[in-house]
Amino acid sequence: MKFTNLENGLLISECENFDPFVSCECGQCFRFDKISETEYTLCACERLQTIKKLPEGWLFCDIDEQEFKKSLFDYFDLGRDYGEIIKGFESDKAISSAARSGGGIRIFRQDGWETLISFIISANNNIPRIKKIIASLCELLGEERNGFYCFPTPKSIVEAGIEGLAPIRAGFRAKYIYDAALKIYSGEISLEYIKSCGYQNALNELKKIKGVGDKVANCVLLFGFGYYEAFPIDVWVKRVLAKYYPDGFDPLSLGEYAGIAQQYLFYHERNILSREEGK
Repeated sequence: MKFTNLENGLLISECENFDPFVSCECGQCFRFDKISETEYTLCACERLQTIKKLPEGWLFCDIDEQEFKKSLFDYFDLGRDYGEIIKGFESDKAISSAARSGGGIRIFRQDGWETLISFIISANNNIPRIKKIIASLCELLGEERNGFYCFPTPKSIVEAGIEGLAPIRAGFRAKYIYDAALKIYSGEISLEYIKSCGYQNALNELKKIKGVGDKVANCVLLFGFGYYEAFPIDVWVKRVLAKYYPDGFDPLSLGEYAGIAQQYLFYHERNILSREEGK
């Protein structure tokens, strides 16, 4: 991996298995926008980051190497060898094939609180609407910093109340958002405890929140707390499992990186195969 400070940002080159655009499109985050085929913006680490795809690598605008390594290096999980992880899936034909099309995926190390609320909002929802509701929530209750809105705190949501969430048009999810904020603000549920209590305990803890079942909890643990063994199962993944594993499938068989395999399978089915089948 090579870092080059340029006048307009930081160029990252010679980095295998890293594609921030594919990583945005694999269902793990919602605060991003596709500007063009070669430019995205992403809200990460309390900043709006513009990323451009160049022939020589990835340009992260208006940031230098020192600042990048303090925050975004870990956010993009660049210290992990995904090539070795992919090798560990070689015996599974479906995952190996999916990894070839989605090998640039990295699991973002997102804020646990933001991830929790984002996936509560995602329940029975489509991605454009999820993104709109989250953006509205940030504008309504988040701290404004030079035109960028931070994700609101549990306190700000509790103080707003369920009625105060009406402008974001979250529907039935408003009461779940409020319940999550109240349980965390009151200390009934500790995000710090969830970080370190182990996968099963963390899963059970999250499911104490209204509107959080196995699927949402596993998404939160994988994308917000670094539990890479978490294997979220939604309609797309159910389709994959039925197609490639008709005799049954046990995520535990994939070991500590089952969640990364899930992302390869999800992206391949939703973004590659569905696109080809629609032609």
